[in-house]
Amino acid sequence: MGVGLQLSDRIGRRMKLRDLQVLLAVVQAGSMSKAAVVLNTTQPAISRSIAELESLVGVRLLERNAHGVEPTKYGRALLESGVAVFDDLRQGVKKIESLADPAAGEVRVGSHHFLSASFVPAIIDRLSRRYRRIVFHVYAGDTDTMYRELRERKVDLLVAWKSREIPDERLRFEHLYDDRHVVAAGAMSSLSRQRRVRLKDLLNESWTLAPPESVLGEISIAAFRASGVDYPRATMFSLPTEARLGLLATGRFLTIVSTSVLRFPTKRAGIKVLPVDLPIASMPIGIVTVKNRSLNPAVELFIDCAREVAESLP
Repeated sequence: MGVGLQLSDRIGRRMKLRDLQVLLAVVQAGSMSKAAVVLNTTQPAISRSIAELESLVGVRLLERNAHGVEPTKYGRALLESGVAVFDDLRQGVKKIESLADPAAGEVRVGSHHFLSASFVPAIIDRLSRRYRRIVFHVYAGDTDTMYRELRERKVDLLVAWKSREIPDERLRFEHLYDDRHVVAAGAMSSLSRQRRVRLKDLLNESWTLAPPESVLGEISIAAFRASGVDYPRATMFSLPTEARLGLLATGRFLTIVSTSVLRFPTKRAGIKVLPVDLPIASMPIGIVTVKNRSLNPAVELFIDCAREVAESLP
């Protein structure tokens, strides 16, 4: 207990934010010389900062290898805390700014591609009508990338679908609504006037689908197999939904899309949902945040608005 208190006291008195910043820069750059360029200082100054940190905590924080330097297990532990420290400071500054101007602020949103083109714009449209000076930064990517960006505090929150358990106990998922997938066609398609269609009867139609290796592709493949048929031959594979919907306008093509895409940010009059039973479970859509992380007021307004938009669904 006494040793722990002594170490904590030394850290409180002697650890400098600058030294933490140097450690972060070295790990991100991969070498002390590159970090010196990034921070506009000298390599001896970088080495001195790292040496002071290691002396303070009593363990090695970095180890050299053929490719440069990388953190030890102790370095990774300190880096994780350092990222949180700098993030809390940024959030504190943003709170001060919002107190001076409650209608301003920034929100950094990570999202899946289809949600970044549908549900997220619907939230931004509603919130920006009330707070015109809030600036939104939207980043779309795959699930693993988004969760890494959130853990590293590079985004404030995720608007995401929950395909499995949240991969990190430090994260929190707040459910907003359940989404489902449908077979869609252009309004000019003759199939749009039928009352009931079986999936296996559509195999010879012209399809534009998500790539088989993508999450939506895997979901679609499972739906066809559950109906006793193989994934159909597609004329075009595309992950961005807008590219597939563009072909639907010709009246010749079919695709599988999330209902979020068809209802957000506005309803798409030129797209028709076919009466096909897709054996796909609905997907829970929600907000993912870091537990116990301080959020700036603009982010909290975004989350409140996301709840409003979700509650407005039929």
